[in-house]
Amino acid sequence: MKRDDLVRTLSRLKGFETPVPSLEQVSTPPEAALDLFEAALARRDLDGRTVLDLGSGTGVLSIGASLLGAREVTGVEVDPRAVAVAEENARTAGAHVRFLVSDVSDVALVAETVVMNPPFGAQRRHADRPFWDRVAAIAPRALYAFALADSRTFIERWAVAQGVSIDLTRTVRWEFPRTFPHHRKVRVELPVDLWVLRRESTP
Repeated sequence: MKRDDLVRTLSRLKGFETPVPSLEQVSTPPEAALDLFEAALARRDLDGRTVLDLGSGTGVLSIGASLLGAREVTGVEVDPRAVAVAEENARTAGAHVRFLVSDVSDVALVAETVVMNPPFGAQRRHADRPFWDRVAAIAPRALYAFALADSRTFIERWAVAQGVSIDLTRTVRWEFPRTFPHHRKVRVELPVDLWVLRRESTP
């Protein structure tokens, strides 16, 4: 699938119908998702691989991974309403994704590649930590994740503790639209990084 076609497809997906502030339910921007996918394709971590999307929301990363050739994609999301939207989005896009309703801390799956856009911690400090803890337990061949720029020190220390290498850290454009009642601005640009972390010893 061509770049422009993928962005158009992801842009047409339905978002959260009634986003929950405590879960920080904001869809991954299609352009940021494309940056992640291009990095994964260039490193051969997507085509023909098993992919696990932690905190899959309405399915943007899961669906994109499926459309770009992942062998098997599983999305894990705690909110059943978001899963219902994600399943509808997958059918509309012609993607093959299995979505599970589960807290990420309870995930007992393995995958070659993990992708995630965890909560940024705007409503609850360290809300992303359970996601990173679960990735440590899954020990995938590669991890592609979004995080606020102020999480850099934490992620660097996490990588050292887990014995994984940091392949890429790059700022991506991330426009945060007005989503919740307490938001005043129509949109805000957030300082968000794309991280690529790898276990070089894994074939």
